[in-house]
Amino acid sequence: MTRLCLSDYRVLIVPGLNNSGADHWQTRWQQHYRAFERVEQAQWGRPELPRWSERLAQALSQSSRPTLIVAHSFGCLTTLHAAGLGEFKLAGALLVAPADPEKFGVAQTLRNARLACPAVVIGSTNDPWMTRSRAAAWAGIWGCEFVDAGALGHINAESGLGDWPFGLGQLERLVRTVKTHYRNGSRCGVNRP
Repeated sequence: MTRLCLSDYRVLIVPGLNNSGADHWQTRWQQHYRAFERVEQAQWGRPELPRWSERLAQALSQSSRPTLIVAHSFGCLTTLHAAGLGEFKLAGALLVAPADPEKFGVAQTLRNARLACPAVVIGSTNDPWMTRSRAAAWAGIWGCEFVDAGALGHINAESGLGDWPFGLGQLERLVRTVKTHYRNGSRCGVNRP
């Protein structure tokens, strides 16, 4: 497994519905990178945007270190919403296979969310939770770069990705972008029009 240089950052894993099991790439990354922290939800089977976002906001407020978020599915929606709940030192976000906000009735809530830090949405051409075209469109709405990962389903344990080297490469690329962003004097956070 690639060893990333993440010593300058706190890394938060933000899973989606039902958490990420033992074979999910998020869990495998957390096992390889012991400093990664998982944001725990009280009820993994009930994706409620306000409650999940509040839990993430609490986790973000517990450290003054620049934070990178690695989110999956409903965790991506949680990340976008939570970023607007306070002044956090959010350095960057990797948003993998976001769930379609329409399916969860939160499209209006997230239509104006804009991350002011570097962020990448990774989508799949055959994701049952959000089509590639909708993922790309939402990435544009949120001010994120979009990366097409190919036909990987929901990019979860059922996708059989193991440690998912492609995703790690995208995280590494995000870290380089974040460092350039900060060198150029940019501040990270969230913008809401």
